Amino acid sequence: MAFIASAAWPAGAASLQLKYVVIVSRHGVRSPTWDPARLNQYSAQPWPDWGVAPGELTPHGRDLIKILGHYYREWLTGEGLYSQAGCQDAGRIYIWADIDQRTVETGRAFAESLLPGCGVPIHSQPDHLRDPVFEGVGRAAPELAAQAVRRRLGPLPQAALADLQFILTGDRGSPGKLMESPVGVEVTAKSVVLTGPLATGSSLSEDLLLEYLNGMQGADLGWGRLTKENLFRVLELHKDYAELMRRTPELARARGSNLLAHVLCSMEQAVSGKPTPGALGNLGDALLVLSGHDTNLSNLSGALGISWHLPGYQPDDTPPGGALIFSLWRNPATGEYCVKTQYLAQTLDQMRNGEKLTVNAPPESQEIPIPGCGPALQSACSWQGFRRAVGQDIDAKFTSLGR
Repeated sequence: MAFIASAAWPAGAASLQLKYVVIVSRHGVRSPTWDPARLNQYSAQPWPDWGVAPGELTPHGRDLIKILGHYYREWLTGEGLYSQAGCQDAGRIYIWADIDQRTVETGRAFAESLLPGCGVPIHSQPDHLRDPVFEGVGRAAPELAAQAVRRRLGPLPQAALADLQFILTGDRGSPGKLMESPVGVEVTAKSVVLTGPLATGSSLSEDLLLEYLNGMQGADLGWGRLTKENLFRVLELHKDYAELMRRTPELARARGSNLLAHVLCSMEQAVSGKPTPGALGNLGDALLVLSGHDTNLSNLSGALGISWHLPGYQPDDTPPGGALIFSLWRNPATGEYCVKTQYLAQTLDQMRNGEKLTVNAPPESQEIPIPGCGPALQSACSWQGFRRAVGQDIDAKFTSLGR
């Protein structure tokens, strides 16, 4: 069974033919985006040296993306989407990456592994300009968005904060930074900002996750105080922050509508066989890979009203290399198309240990129903139902399909 554990697929699903796939992926394992001076304000000891600049893809992170790419290749060629031998299908793979080093290098790692040695090109916004595909178009009305966030605010996860404080300081006492201000929702001229320990704890817990995934050992792994168990607990902070600031529908639709519209147009082009404004790639493409950020995945899930929960992760978690995958299938008997939606990510230990992936030793994945899609056909949504449901979740005033 390819791609998803066989129990997730109903009998007869093999009769469908895979015709097109969109992979919306987070970049691979990176270093913390905060510089060491800022990080060290919150810990009793200095944070480790990552060997790369803040926010850049690490060598191990790049290797992990190539492992994922080899896995995707085995799945896609096994389904006959493109040929495993030769480079004749290199032009049918389109990779669009955001402008950051970590997203561009993630795209390159996919190119090197999806069709090794074939020189699959990487596309991105020229001259390091802001990319509306990933950054969105426009902003939600700040006051209305702030009200929506405030309505969803719950109590602080005190146990997670206590675990985080222990990892950061051990028995040396608190530096006094993590808990020095209460949770607040601030409105600026263009955005809504969450302040206080939940926002800070989200960033710091994510950085500890990155240490674990990057294979750090000894004192470099949370100063010797980070374990797989307390890592899971502190990641509740990151989950709660993402739920508020990335999945709240008013924010998610504003930030995610343009990306979602490009995905839908690209799939429309694959179904119709005709040039479609807003499509990324070319007629006849088999695969579209979008190399973006965890923010993009959370925005899409919030806009679509979908959710997932992979073993070992917090609900709706978006670890490095994790991806939302929209696959387009055709019924050869009727000519009708349907869409399967999945979320996929390597496990913590698959990433930490750099484990090889195959269709028989796959990453974790979960099928996701699209709300409002209508009756499922072989665990999929009809193309018409998918197009209608997703179209309703796109706010046109936050789209600009010319890229």
